[in-house]
Amino acid sequence: MSSSSNPPPPPPQESSSNNPDGGGHHRINIVTTPPTQSSPRSSSGSPPPVVHHVCLPPHVTTFEKLKHKFGEIFFPEDPFHVYKDQTLSNKIVLGIKQLFPILAWAPSYNLELFKSDFIAGITIASLAIPQGISYAKLASLPPTVGLYSSFVPPLIYTVFGSSRHIGIGPVAVGSLVMGSMLTEEISPTDQKDLYLQIAFTATLFAGLFEAALGLLRLGFIIDFLSKATLIGFMTGVATVVALQQLKGLFGITHFTSKFQAIPVIESVVSNKDEWSVRTMIMGFCFLAFLLTAKQISAKRPKLFWVTAAAPLTSIIVSTLIMYLFQFHDVSIIGRLPRGINPSSLDKLYLHGPYLSLAIKTGITVAVLSLAVGGFARSAVNYNAGAKTAVSNFVMAMAVLVTLLFLIPLFTYTPNFILSAIIVTAVIGLIDFEGAYNLWRVDKLDCLSCFCSFLGVVFVSVQLGLTIAVSVSVFRLILNVARPNTTILGNIPGTDIYQSLALYKNALRVPSFLILRIESPIMFSNSIYLQERILRWIRDEEQWIKTNGGSSLRSIILDLGAVTNIDTTGVDALRDLRHRLDGRSLQLVLVNPLALVVEKLDETGLLESFKHNGLYLTVGEAVIDISSSWKP
Repeated sequence: MSSSSNPPPPPPQESSSNNPDGGGHHRINIVTTPPTQSSPRSSSGSPPPVVHHVCLPPHVTTFEKLKHKFGEIFFPEDPFHVYKDQTLSNKIVLGIKQLFPILAWAPSYNLELFKSDFIAGITIASLAIPQGISYAKLASLPPTVGLYSSFVPPLIYTVFGSSRHIGIGPVAVGSLVMGSMLTEEISPTDQKDLYLQIAFTATLFAGLFEAALGLLRLGFIIDFLSKATLIGFMTGVATVVALQQLKGLFGITHFTSKFQAIPVIESVVSNKDEWSVRTMIMGFCFLAFLLTAKQISAKRPKLFWVTAAAPLTSIIVSTLIMYLFQFHDVSIIGRLPRGINPSSLDKLYLHGPYLSLAIKTGITVAVLSLAVGGFARSAVNYNAGAKTAVSNFVMAMAVLVTLLFLIPLFTYTPNFILSAIIVTAVIGLIDFEGAYNLWRVDKLDCLSCFCSFLGVVFVSVQLGLTIAVSVSVFRLILNVARPNTTILGNIPGTDIYQSLALYKNALRVPSFLILRIESPIMFSNSIYLQERILRWIRDEEQWIKTNGGSSLRSIILDLGAVTNIDTTGVDALRDLRHRLDGRSLQLVLVNPLALVVEKLDETGLLESFKHNGLYLTVGEAVIDISSSWKP
C-alpha cells in the first residue's frame, strides 16, 4: 500500500478538547478509513476519513493500582469472590468451611460414598505400604518411618484437604534428595541417631516452608522451574535412583554411599565377588513382573488394580519364599518394631552445627514436592473410585493396622523386592518423549533439559536442581532482556500486516519500515531495543540500496504486544525519536495498549505523537502518512 495506489484522504482533523463521554479525559485523534464498501465516498472516489476519539484510561488512584497489582500477584484465582454480597454470618461460615473443607461435604456423606471410599482406600493402601517401606530405604531411614508418612499425613489431609482424589504419602524424588543431601555429611549407619534427628528436623522445615508459601501466597515461585528443566531433572533423578537399586538387585553388601552414576557403576563392577546369583534371578524376575503389571494398567486403565496390587503381592510372595526356603545368601529387612512410636518432638535438632543442613535439605525437599508431587497413588485413588478424602482416612487406618499387628510379617521380606518396587516407580519419571519434543520444538529448551540431566547424574542431585533453577531463570531473563522484534509486510489484497519471514507472500511497503515489538519495554531491554531498531533501519536501507527501492521515510512500531513500559522505556522511545528526527525519519506508534498510552501521557511523550504519530492499525498509518507525501 502506497500513496500511488491510494487516493489521498483529507488530513486529520483536530477535535474539541471537551469530552462528550464524560470524565474530562484527553483525546487522541486517529484517522482511519471505513471498513465497508457501503460507506459514503468523497468526490475523488476514496473513502472519506473517519476520526476515532481514543480516550485515555479512566483515572485510578495509586492505592487502587497497588491493590489491583497485589491481587493479581497473590490472588490470581480470586478466592474471595464467594464472600461477595454475603452477610457477616455467611462469611464466617464460608471462612470456616474453607479452612476445614471436611465441613462442606461431611453433612451430606452417606454409606454409598463410604463404600466407594473404602474400596479406594484399601486399594491405595496396598500400594502405599510397600512404597512407604521402599522409599524409607531410599532415604536411608527405618522402614517404619516410611509407614508413618502414609499414616499421619493422610489423617490431617482428611480434615484440611480439598481434593477428593489425591493420595497422600512419600515420593521417590523427595526421599532420594533427602537421603543424598544428608548422607554427604552424616553417616546413616555410624551416626544413626543424629541422622534420624536431622531427617526429622529437615521434614519440619519442609512443612514450615510449604506452609509459609501457602499463607503468603508465594506458590508462584515454583513456576520458575520450567518444564524443560524439570524433565531433565526428573529423568536424571530416576536414572540415579535406578542405578542405586543395583545394590539390592545384585545382592551387594559393600556399596558406595555416593549417588552419582560413575561411582555407582564402579561399585557394582568392583564388587563382582559379592554378586548373588539367586538374588539376581529372583530380583529381576519380580522386576519384570512389576513392570508388566504397570504396562497392563497403562494400556487398560480399567485394570488399574493390577498396578496397585502388584507391589504388595510381590512382597507377600517373596517373603513367603524367603520364610519357607531360608536362603541365607539373600539379605532381608529383619525384625521391625511393632506399635506406634512416641512423639519425636524431643528428637528435633534445633541448634548445633548441622542445623543449616537440616534447613537446606528441608527447603529443597519442599520445593521438589511442590514441583513434582506423587501422581501414582493419586491416579490409583481416582481410578479406584474415590469420592471424598475419606479414602485417605481408610488408607491411614490400614497402615495403622499394619504398624500395630502386621509389621512382624515383614521380617523375611528380601531387600531385592524393595529395590524392584523403587525401580518400577521411578521408571515412569523418565520422559524420553518429552525430551524428544523439546529437541523438535525448541533446541535451547532441550539444552536446558540436557544440562539439568547431566548435573544430576554425574555431579549431584543438588547441583542438578541448582542448574534447573538457574537455567529457568536465565531463560526468563533472556526473554525479557532480548525480546523478539519482527519486520512486517502487507498481505496483498488485504489490510493485514504480518512477518515477512513467516509469510512468503507478504510484501514490503515502499518507504516504510514496519516493526513489531513483542515484549514490554523496560529498563532491562530498552537499550537493546533501541539498538535493534537502528540495526533494522540500517539493514532496510541496505536492502533498498541493493534492490533499488524507494527511500526510507517512516518507521512504524506496532506496540500491540507491548503490555507495559517503564520510565526507562519511555526515555528510550524519546531518544529514538530524537535520533530519527535528525535523520529525517518519521517515528509512528501503532495500537498501543491502555497502560502504555497512560505511561506515555504521564511522561509528556504522548503529546508529540498526537498529530500523525499514533494510529489504531498499521494499515491506517500507511494510508494516512503516505497520503500526506507529495508525489
